[in-house]
Amino acid sequence: MSLWQVVVVGFIQGLTELLPVSSSAHVVVAEKLMGLDPSAPAMTLLLVMLHTGTMFAVIVYFWNRWRIAVTDRQATLGSYALWLIVATVATGIVGGALILLIEKLWFRAAPHADVELLFSHLELIAPALALVGVLIISAGLMERKFGVYMKHGQLSLGRSGLVGAIQGLCLPFRGFSRSGATISAAMLAGVEKKRAEDFSFALAVILTPPVVAREALRLIRAEPLGSGAGLGAAVGASLVGFVCAFVAGIVALRWLSGWLEGGKWYWFGVYCLLAAFFVAYLHRAGY
Repeated sequence: MSLWQVVVVGFIQGLTELLPVSSSAHVVVAEKLMGLDPSAPAMTLLLVMLHTGTMFAVIVYFWNRWRIAVTDRQATLGSYALWLIVATVATGIVGGALILLIEKLWFRAAPHADVELLFSHLELIAPALALVGVLIISAGLMERKFGVYMKHGQLSLGRSGLVGAIQGLCLPFRGFSRSGATISAAMLAGVEKKRAEDFSFALAVILTPPVVAREALRLIRAEPLGSGAGLGAAVGASLVGFVCAFVAGIVALRWLSGWLEGGKWYWFGVYCLLAAFFVAYLHRAGY
């Protein structure tokens, strides 16, 4: 990748990662339009490094809100940590089972294939975008109608487990927005929207490090990048993308919070549906 391509992809990631519109779908489409292979080890490493950049943006933006969440009678620190653990375990069970199923059954003809091979398939991204679009619209419309009753809706073990399971469904499929799906699932379960947002992004911070480790290991094992020069070039490009994603992520977070708390959540779902049609068109056009 050239430097300008890394910068473009980094800003796209940062602007879309923290909006419920599937940053990975946008990044995959951008890479395809630039003639890159989204399933290549260097590309998947770049993608998770971009996720890391936005993870740090999330920490900077949400730190005080998380602190308040465990001191203003929403929950004790112990109960909030327990909900995070339950959700993360549910993510590992559901996501791990899905990834294993895909790699062992879908790719059974290629014993050493991994789930990242799905990342370049626009025919899978389009329906995933459509599905999360419907989920976001449903949650947004329900909140507009019953928001007054959801104002005090809190998390629980059952609700945190549900959110974690939904997050697990997002892991193998580009286009099925993690933030869009988890926030919407929590809202549909009766959790107040701001609490749903805080919890969703706390889960993202927990999820990102193991994903980065998986992709770093995949890159090291890849024969084309086995040399120190190849690894160094891939890591260097990823660090540039990291910085771009962090800067853009800080900007995007204010947008997300403003629309969510202003009752405009469902518009993200409308965008996802439109994006699904566009991705389907690109697939039919041969990308």
